[in-house]
Amino acid sequence: MFRAVLTSRLQAAFTAAGIALPEGFAVSVVIASDTRFGDYQSNAAMTLGKQLKTNPRALAEQIKAALQVDDLCEKITVEGPGFLNLTLSATALGQKLGVIVKDAYLGVLQVEKSQRIVVDFSAPNIAKPMHVGHIRSTFIGDCLARIARFIGHTVITDNHIGDWGTQFGMILHGWKTILDHAALEKDPIHELVRVYKNVNAQTKADEAVLTTCRSELVKLQQGDAENLDIWKRCVALSLDQLRTIYAKLDVHFDHFLGESHFNDQLAPLVENLLTSGIAEISDSATCVFFRDVPELADKPCLIRKSDGGFLYATTDLATIDHRINAWKADEIWYVVGAPQELHFRQLFQVAKKRGQTTVMRHIAFGSILGQDGKMFKTRSGESVGLLEVLDEAVERAAVVVAEREGFSDDEKAQIAQVIGTGAVKYAELSQHRMTDYKFSWDKMLALQGNTAPYLINAYVRTRSIFRKLDGEVTLTPVLTITEPAERALAIKLAQFAETTHDVLVDHRPNLLAGYLYELADTYHSFYEACNVLRAEGAVRNTRLTLCDATSRVLKTGLGLLGIQTTERM
Repeated sequence: MFRAVLTSRLQAAFTAAGIALPEGFAVSVVIASDTRFGDYQSNAAMTLGKQLKTNPRALAEQIKAALQVDDLCEKITVEGPGFLNLTLSATALGQKLGVIVKDAYLGVLQVEKSQRIVVDFSAPNIAKPMHVGHIRSTFIGDCLARIARFIGHTVITDNHIGDWGTQFGMILHGWKTILDHAALEKDPIHELVRVYKNVNAQTKADEAVLTTCRSELVKLQQGDAENLDIWKRCVALSLDQLRTIYAKLDVHFDHFLGESHFNDQLAPLVENLLTSGIAEISDSATCVFFRDVPELADKPCLIRKSDGGFLYATTDLATIDHRINAWKADEIWYVVGAPQELHFRQLFQVAKKRGQTTVMRHIAFGSILGQDGKMFKTRSGESVGLLEVLDEAVERAAVVVAEREGFSDDEKAQIAQVIGTGAVKYAELSQHRMTDYKFSWDKMLALQGNTAPYLINAYVRTRSIFRKLDGEVTLTPVLTITEPAERALAIKLAQFAETTHDVLVDHRPNLLAGYLYELADTYHSFYEACNVLRAEGAVRNTRLTLCDATSRVLKTGLGLLGIQTTERM
C-alpha cells in the first residue's frame, strides 16, 4: 500500500534529518486533495513547525532532502506553507498494477495480528416481520463482517434475535383463542402479528384479558409444557421466514443465539454481581451504579426489577460472558441504532467493572426517512416491511430490464434481482452511518450517479472488452503507463488496498462505496480517452490489464458491500 510505505519513509526522514518528534506526534500521509500537485501529501512539517515555533516551509524542505522515495516517486515538491506533495512514478504504478492482477486480495495486505471478532447485527424479533428499520443494522453489520474477514480477522456473526419477552404472553393467549391455523400455514408471521395486535387491543379494553396474558407468560417462564411447545413453534416458524429473507439478501450468520438461550444464566449472574459488590439493591431493584463515571453518575444500570424480572442489560451481560468464554472473542461489535447509546455505555462499564478486557464497540447509525423527512412508514403509520421493500425494488428494476433486448426471461429476472437488491443495499451503505437519509426509489435505481446500477454497469463494461476479443487473453507484467487517463486509473486501483483497511478505522462502509464510485468514474474517463482494442503491443497489454484489474476490484469491492454483479446488463 503506497500510503503506508510513504508514511513509514516520511517517519524515517524526520529521524534522518535529526528532527525529534514530540511524544504522541503522528506523521501521516493522505491521498492528495488536489491531484494537480501530486498523488499523496503530508502536512506533518506544517503541523510540527507550528508546535516547534519554526518556519514550516523550511522544515518541509529539510525533510524533503532526507526523504528516500526514489523507488516510488518521480517528484517531491513543497507547496504553500509547508505541504509535502509526492507524485508516484510510472514504474512504481506499473509494478503495483502487476501485483493487483496476480494477487487474490488485489494488493490488500492481511492484518499483522488477526483478532477474533464477534459481530452482533440485524437482531429482529420473533413473531414480528423484519421492517425497514432492520436495513441499516443488517447491511452495515454484514459489510463490516465481510471486510474484517477479507483482511484476515476471524469473524463470528451472531444474530441475537428477540425470542423472549412480555409479548409472548399475548401471543400465547391469542394462539389458544383466535389463531387461524390455515392463515398460519400460509403466512406465519402475518398471522402471528394479527394475533398479537388483536390481543393487545383486547388487553387495553379489558383488564381481565391482560391478567390472563400475564398468567400465560408466567407459565411459559416456569416451563409449562403446552406453552413451551407453542413458543417453540413460533420461534421455528419465524426463523424459517427470516432465513428466507436472509437468503434473498445473501446475508449469513454463524449463530442465531436469541435471548432465551441465556435464561438459565441470568439469576446466577445477578447474584454474582451482588456478591462481588458490583451491584446493589435500590428500592427493591438490583442496580449497578457508576459513581466514578461523571456522565453516568445519575444513570444506574438496572439488571433486575423489583418484581424479580430481568432486563435487556442482564441478557446482554450473559451474552458477553458466552462470547468471551465460549468463542474467545477479542472484540465484540454491536451494530445497533444510535438511540441505544446509553444502554451500551452502561453495558460496557459493567463489563469493565467485572474485569472483562475484551474490546467492545457500539457501531451506531441514524434513521431512514421518507421523502417528507419523517420516519419512513406506510400510509397507515406502520413500519414498512423489509421484504416488501426488496420485492418492490426488484419489480422496479424488472421494468427497466424488460426493455433490454437479447435476454431470456430467466436472465432478465436474475438481472432484476441483482440490480434491485443491490440498489437497496448500496443506498444504505453509501451513506455515512450516522446520517439520517431519505429513501428514494428513483435515486437508488438510477443508472447514473452514485448508485448500485451505475457501478454494476461499470463492471459489465469492463467485461464487455474481453467478450469482444478473439481467443484467450494473456496478461503479462510488462506494463507501460503513458497516458494521463491510464495513470489516473492505476492510482485509483492502488488505493483499493488503503480504502479497505480505512473502512474499519471508524466502521464506515460508505468509504468503500465512495471509492468504488470514484473508480467507476475514473474507468469511464479512461474508456473514453484510451482505445483498448485498437492499441498494440505493450500499450494494449497495459490497457487490458487496467480493464481486468478494474473488473476484479469492482466485483470484489461490491462483494464486500454484499452486492452481487452480473456479466451482462
